[in-house]
Amino acid sequence: MHRIILTLMVFCGMAHVAQAEGRFFCSADDKNARFTVDGGFQGGVGNKLNHFRGALIVKNDGVSPVFHKLTLDSDNLSHDWQHAGELRFQIFRAGDDDSRGQEMDMTIAANQPSKSATAFSGTYELTISGGDKPFTASGKVSCGAK
Repeated sequence: MHRIILTLMVFCGMAHVAQAEGRFFCSADDKNARFTVDGGFQGGVGNKLNHFRGALIVKNDGVSPVFHKLTLDSDNLSHDWQHAGELRFQIFRAGDDDSRGQEMDMTIAANQPSKSATAFSGTYELTISGGDKPFTASGKVSCGAK
């Protein structure tokens, strides 16, 4: 009897861990930008970020060529939030010689209506400043959960 109870406890514990971990991805493709980002969060207290990666293409000739095709990783993530269906990423790239001093700030915000929803939507706001004329864009994003 003790073996059965112990076996059930182990399986229940494994199921809880599998449910707590989450992977989210968001993408957009409009007249201003095309991007995709992917982030994984560890379950438990704090929902710690496990990984982050993505790619951004800004469709504007007035910005530095660096932003015409930019690879994103955890170093670009200045803020992340995943709690109770809310998903937020704030992505930043500091200005340097390669970007002609321009810096990029993008915020992605989405709400997952329920834990069982695998597809949901949100918005993005993108600003590239430091050039002759700041570039701003906003639009809708499609997100999903695995």
